[in-house]
Amino acid sequence: MHAVEKILARAAGREEVTTGEIVNCTVDLAGINDLYLQTLRSFAEMGGQKVYDPGKVVMFLDHFAPASTITQADNQKQFRTFCREQGIDLLMDIDQGVCHQVLTDKGLVRPGMLVVVTDSHTTTHGAFGAFGTGVGATDLAIILMTGQLWFRVPEVIRINLKGTLGPGVYAKDVILKVIGTLGADYGVYRAVELAGPLLEGLGVSERMTLCNMTTEMGAKTAYIQPDQVTFDFLQNKKVNLESPGVTTDPGYRYTAEHTFDVTGLKPQLAVPHSVDNVSDITAYLGRPIDQAYLGTCTGGRVEDLAVAARILKGKHVHPGTRFVVVPASKGVFLEAMAKGYIQTLVSAGATFVTPSCAACLGTHQGILAAGETCITASSRNFPGRMGDAGAEIFVASPASVAAAALEGKIADPAQYLGQKEAER
Repeated sequence: MHAVEKILARAAGREEVTTGEIVNCTVDLAGINDLYLQTLRSFAEMGGQKVYDPGKVVMFLDHFAPASTITQADNQKQFRTFCREQGIDLLMDIDQGVCHQVLTDKGLVRPGMLVVVTDSHTTTHGAFGAFGTGVGATDLAIILMTGQLWFRVPEVIRINLKGTLGPGVYAKDVILKVIGTLGADYGVYRAVELAGPLLEGLGVSERMTLCNMTTEMGAKTAYIQPDQVTFDFLQNKKVNLESPGVTTDPGYRYTAEHTFDVTGLKPQLAVPHSVDNVSDITAYLGRPIDQAYLGTCTGGRVEDLAVAARILKGKHVHPGTRFVVVPASKGVFLEAMAKGYIQTLVSAGATFVTPSCAACLGTHQGILAAGETCITASSRNFPGRMGDAGAEIFVASPASVAAAALEGKIADPAQYLGQKEAER
């Protein structure tokens, strides 16, 4: 079996499972964000009285942090009341940040776990050898009531990454290249394993980016086999590693395998209006940018703020461009502040937003007007994703976003970066 199959087998109380089989699994950690008030409604409509295990439920007020409408404020009020009544201590209020980064900061995810959150980018936790997946409101309500949910055991695709990343090229560029090559629907209800020698040189932040973006090729979950990089990171977060996770059996037959050699890869862009509409940045150099957006669960970690600070240190954002920066979590914000990155970016003209999803979902704090162009380190560029449907969104790496903020146009970040940054 593959490691992800072993995770499902354990959660189902089974010795083994097979591809395509439907199994009922006990969920190790369930999360709800403030987009999904329907979860609480469904829980009540189905007769729910008491959450199965309050210690395994996390509530995130991250999509509307802080609330900008009366409706959002009332929704968050209902979530807080539910947590108080149900004894849910893991309420991550508006000061904490985006769910996936908060789970990471607080050491709540470890190898071998089954993690389910009402957010499609829960695939992020594959970076720690966990089975992370997103579900809708009703499915999460079932978990609240029973502690279980059914899953179809997915096919597993292996993506082998090799080669050497050049200056200005990051994990975001690599995964955009993969998505552009394979397509936005290639991984639908499949598990995507990321492997190969390139990973040895990537830190946890970049591994999280790889796993996060597999959602944009339809993946049910993502997976990276835990190694010393993983264990060192988790030990620093004081995660209990008595159970080191699982490994894939030798000789396991993947549904498909693909190899990408990233040597010579240029920075990549997902061009309007689809994440798999990917191009080398060279085809769009000089395109004027109204807003550069750095943040979210995809591109708002300390390392992302660090590269932006490096590019903008001693300089200033282009006068015709807004640079909106959204740290992924309070923990990220504090660490970046301690390292001086926040001060550098503020001095350079960046506008900071409360750690949250913010404009990534097009509701507040940096949304776009008709006819505007934005380059973003977030995950999606569909029409209307970040505001008016008449805006254009280019998805790129944090380095490319920072370079565009500086120049007021799409620019190659390599000119501002030497060989491998120390942060990597």
